[in-house]
Amino acid sequence: MSADMEFHSIRIACDGRGVATLSLARPEKHNALSAQMLDELTEAANMLSHDGAVRVVILAADGPTFCAGGDLAWMRAQITADAETRRAGARQLANMLMAMNTMAKPLIGRVHGNAFGGGIGMMAVCDMVVAARDAKFGLTETKLGLIPATIGPYVLARMGEDKARRVFMSSRIFGAEEAVTLNLAARLADPEDLDQCIEEEVAPYLLCAPGAVAEAKRLARTLGPRIDADMIEHSIDRLIAMWEGDEAPEGIAAFFDKRKPRWQQG
Repeated sequence: MSADMEFHSIRIACDGRGVATLSLARPEKHNALSAQMLDELTEAANMLSHDGAVRVVILAADGPTFCAGGDLAWMRAQITADAETRRAGARQLANMLMAMNTMAKPLIGRVHGNAFGGGIGMMAVCDMVVAARDAKFGLTETKLGLIPATIGPYVLARMGEDKARRVFMSSRIFGAEEAVTLNLAARLADPEDLDQCIEEEVAPYLLCAPGAVAEAKRLARTLGPRIDADMIEHSIDRLIAMWEGDEAPEGIAAFFDKRKPRWQQG
């Protein structure tokens, strides 16, 4: 791993076994996905994928929250941005998810606190996720007049359409046990046991040939649901269409004004 690589919104630590921990490191912002974090995660994923010394990658987060979703300052800027600026922002998220999904190393998610929106997308590109029993989850975009577009291909690939439709459109918050039934998390742990459970998932990979692990992961992606450039571009198009409609500006404005959007009842 490059010794001179400097990141500001993430951290990477690697132990002597080749187990790297990639941590979201904006705890004061609940690890919301800023433009800088998206770029740094993309760079880190590519770097770890090509680092021969790395055997396994753990995706973790600092602070009380795994990932609160999109950065609020970024969302506010999208209200007045032009279509190409919005498209560039959506592509940053798409590029990050693709880099994480195609990483040639096992990627194990260590999830605690809350994971909303883009945080769910990050879970969906992990090879397996261990979640704290008290964690909360939600695809909350529709409350803001948006849709889970760019993360959608990965969420659908992980959950399957039938299960995804239970939570994809409602913005409903759900717990860790339901996350398991939705195939989003593979295993639950009490918060104090989370690290031990992660270690149990890491250990088998250290007995395997690294090249064979990488090839097996590549084969699994080839045989599974296809997520190609056309699908990613379609998801970006659908998101831009929502931004250019009436609901997203109203939903974002209502959020910052601390009022109900016009469609909300109850």
